[in-house]
Amino acid sequence: MINKLVPAAAATLAFFLTQALPAAACGGLIAPNGAIRLEKATTLVAWHDGVERYLTSFSYNGEASSFGWIVPLPAVPEKVEEGGGWTLQRLFRETHPQPQITDFAFAGKALQSSSAIVLQQVQVRALDITVLSGSGQAVLDWAADNGFAVDGETHNHIVQYAKGSPIFMAAKYNADRAAKQRLIFGDGAPVLITMKLAHPWIPFEVLAAGAQVQADLYLLSDKPVNTSEWRALLGVSGVGSSVQGAEGFTLEFQEKMTDSLYKDLSSDKNMSWVRRDSWLTYLTLNAPDDKVTYDMSVTPMGIVKVAAFGTKPMAIVDGTSTANRPLDAPTAPMGTAMTLLVLGIVLAAALWIARPRKA
Repeated sequence: MINKLVPAAAATLAFFLTQALPAAACGGLIAPNGAIRLEKATTLVAWHDGVERYLTSFSYNGEASSFGWIVPLPAVPEKVEEGGGWTLQRLFRETHPQPQITDFAFAGKALQSSSAIVLQQVQVRALDITVLSGSGQAVLDWAADNGFAVDGETHNHIVQYAKGSPIFMAAKYNADRAAKQRLIFGDGAPVLITMKLAHPWIPFEVLAAGAQVQADLYLLSDKPVNTSEWRALLGVSGVGSSVQGAEGFTLEFQEKMTDSLYKDLSSDKNMSWVRRDSWLTYLTLNAPDDKVTYDMSVTPMGIVKVAAFGTKPMAIVDGTSTANRPLDAPTAPMGTAMTLLVLGIVLAAALWIARPRKA
């Protein structure tokens, strides 16, 4: 359903797309009679030294000019700003080498106060963004006061997500401002959120909108990301493997940041924080919506983990007690397993050749 929460503009690294690139879905779109629908989601998450930068954008199709969305956040953002204008397109090129709602008159309304606490208010292109803190019911009350039409499914998900974190971001599309800026209807606005977090966190359940879920996720990390501990310990690449407990969620591509990619990403708007020594990992999700019931994090070892949505964001990795926290064990450099195999074969051949022979 279109009213589903979507990891959106929160968002992770995002912006207006001018190419035929799968757009990042973020935030549950809220529009009259299902007139607006999300397209494919694309998100970039970068984490380094306790800071997550979450960039996302979404494109949409339909005829309604009034809509908005509400998405969960794991922490209060330090900054919400416009993201790079070509970053997601550039990442796509890097990883894909080439040869019921009745209330809809809310787009221009001023934001009002409620029992939820308004922490931040910013504008990103045609979006009016508000960061809120409060219980699930408080956020729902605020949404009602500010013209958001929330259906039963979205209502239940806001309540559930609030059990894990009381922070939400709400956005409204301002049609008047979009017209003045000559923005093309249907393209997503690039929103970049910076948060202090012990581990990366990405909401996925919010993408489940009553149909097949298709999403692209890009990660920038200090070390290679993998799908299992044993692969990481042995230095075996996770490319081509699936995330445990997440049907249709596959690690498709990985490489050390190249000079050309670093130059292109770091020169984009508000993207100078991109690190030259990062690893780029690309994961895809293609699964029925009833199978996407989880959110995601990454352990200190670089292992992708998922847990039921509504789990406290950091508990996906840490668990409920310190005794359950995974060991940050050292991982072998990528390719170590193959190198050891080749050395073993060479050594075995040398021993065979050097073996004593009968006269």
